[in-house]
Amino acid sequence: MTHHGNPFGQVLVALVTPMTADGEVDWPAVEKHMDDVISAGADGIVVTGTTGETSTLTDPEKIRLVEVGKDVAAGRAKIITGGGSNETAHAIELYKASEKAGADGIMIVTPYYNKPTQAGILTHFRLVADATDLPVILYDIPGRTGVPIKYETILRLAKHPNILAVKDAKGDFSEVSRVLNQTDLMYFSGDDANVLPHLAIGASGLIGVTANVAAAPYRVIVDAVNRGDLAAATAAHKQLEPLVRAVMTHVPGTVSAKYILHGLGRISSPRVRLPLVGPEEWEAAMIEDELALVTDIAGADFSNFRPDRNAAAGGALPKVHGTTR
Repeated sequence: MTHHGNPFGQVLVALVTPMTADGEVDWPAVEKHMDDVISAGADGIVVTGTTGETSTLTDPEKIRLVEVGKDVAAGRAKIITGGGSNETAHAIELYKASEKAGADGIMIVTPYYNKPTQAGILTHFRLVADATDLPVILYDIPGRTGVPIKYETILRLAKHPNILAVKDAKGDFSEVSRVLNQTDLMYFSGDDANVLPHLAIGASGLIGVTANVAAAPYRVIVDAVNRGDLAAATAAHKQLEPLVRAVMTHVPGTVSAKYILHGLGRISSPRVRLPLVGPEEWEAAMIEDELALVTDIAGADFSNFRPDRNAAAGGALPKVHGTTR
């Protein structure tokens, strides 16, 4: 199956879902944050993904995030809906509703907790992809789902006309190369530390957490790779390294990204929903130590960084639980 063009964008932000101090979605902050990352160079936003706390969002919240994203983007960036479900029937209904709400594409995660066989994974992806006309990104993240999408399964899925891409958080570069050689699938880096290596072997772009804080340097990296300027891409990669370490290594990326965005005054609260909690004192100290090494990052002025460990402490219990349908 030959696919033409990239319907997703190249610099995609795995968007955090800003919340109030009591754990309700802060819709004005969502709109502002979406506009911020698009203005900084993102041409795609993935809502309701891992970083968006999909596990604890309600279905109506997920659909509204797509609607708000479409309104805010106003054609400047693609809106991709992530998450899905580990129940195939539920995933199908969510993605149908997302398509109706205006999503430009969907990102389907490997069913988690169930630990299906490869035959089950294949069937899940095919049935969901059959249920919508939207272009599909497969999300391969065995560290969270418990099972990888094996190479042979990816090759079989590549034959589906709606399945166009893979978000790779597995980090097997040799497998990425094999799939790129044998299919027309696009790859998106799903590991912030590996964005440049992924792009160097032929990936189309990234879906990044750190891009919530600084999307502009990723635009620099992608544009440099597009024009074959490895030196410029490497320089931007090196500048980003301490920020990536701050966001991705000490606590879940959602938690650290919100902590940092709040410290920069870009969201009103660093609150996450339980079972996620804000960084403990020693974790916050490590994040802040990493940030002290960040210099000259476009769009992120840490000279005015004011972290609030008390505001970030603990987690919120929302009024309606996420699996209500």
